[in-house]
Amino acid sequence: MSNQEQIEQLIRGQEQAVQQKNIDGAMAHYATDVVSFDVVDTLQKEGILACRERLESWLSQFPETFSYAIEKLSVVANDELGFGYSFNHVKGLLANGDEIDMRWRSTVCLRKQSGQWLITHEHSSVPFDAQSGQALIKLEA
Repeated sequence: MSNQEQIEQLIRGQEQAVQQKNIDGAMAHYATDVVSFDVVDTLQKEGILACRERLESWLSQFPETFSYAIEKLSVVANDELGFGYSFNHVKGLLANGDEIDMRWRSTVCLRKQSGQWLITHEHSSVPFDAQSGQALIKLEA
């Protein structure tokens, strides 16, 4: 299996784990020193514990089933480094009763260590309207 295929399989496995609210499965391929640029709260989160806490908090917002999909995934890799970029889409009912239907841009960077791909950096972002300052979360890919 090529490096690109290995990374795509890892990202698709992570997608499945998130759909099932399987925190351990979703976190299985993170480097301990991962750096994350998320769309909420802080400019960056450092370390696997911070990323895990963010995932737990995010998934706890969905008391029932929800949909989560990674759309238009592209992967590039050599023997040591790889990255994937995509549009991610979540739709569901939040615990507060609000419905969310949101897309964002995602980039995941990986490094191969001892034959295993590990996520070392992830970056999520949403475009915004320059006039209003509001996030544009309902754009179609």
